Amino acid sequence: MSNAPRIMMISALAQSPGPAMAAMREEWPEAAVHNLIDDSLASDFATIGEISPAIYDRFQALGRYAAGANDGQAETAGILFTCSAFRPAIERVKANLSIPVVTPNEGAFDEVLALCKGKEGGGRVGLLLTFQGSVAPLEGEIHAMADAVGQTRPVIIPAVATGALEALQAGDGDEHDRLSVAAAEALPPVDVIVVGQFSMARAAPLVRQIRSEPVLTTPQMAARKLRRLVEETR
Repeated sequence: MSNAPRIMMISALAQSPGPAMAAMREEWPEAAVHNLIDDSLASDFATIGEISPAIYDRFQALGRYAAGANDGQAETAGILFTCSAFRPAIERVKANLSIPVVTPNEGAFDEVLALCKGKEGGGRVGLLLTFQGSVAPLEGEIHAMADAVGQTRPVIIPAVATGALEALQAGDGDEHDRLSVAAAEALPPVDVIVVGQFSMARAAPLVRQIRSEPVLTTPQMAARKLRRLVEETR
């Protein structure tokens, strides 16, 4: 295992590492993956309603720790954040580190823009979430990525599965999945659906059963992008 790339994942929900680890095993089984979790970040963000200076500082501390979390032989090769509502804080971490750092959504949103390119009106994206606080940051992220490549901004149609995250946190995965599917059913026809939170990826197979559009999960696409970036630097 000494030659395996050492990857650190940072999560703000206790439910996120499971789907992320599964995606890494599928996309990059050779990687040695380790986890950092601060599940107070999500609750603090929900209470405050914004990414406060203190939360920015905490992300910087987590990023520095993850980058330096080596065993004396293998250095950290890359970092994957799984917390979708915190992109501005993650971008600051990315700017201050020399190793690849991937935000939770950028891999999936790269694919979204590819699927929507040339579509009338920029295309239509169904954004499936369990956390209301993620709607505005994720919509802004897709639009910023479209602007950066000179592409027409797609229309974002969010669907929040109210109560699903709370059900998952209480240990009721079946109720989480039922509410997620109900939210997906309520979406109008779109060009692509993004299951926008790592903790929600478990419901994606059920969503695919009821929708004809492509359904992307953020963990798988993030793992794929991180592998590509790390391998380009090794």
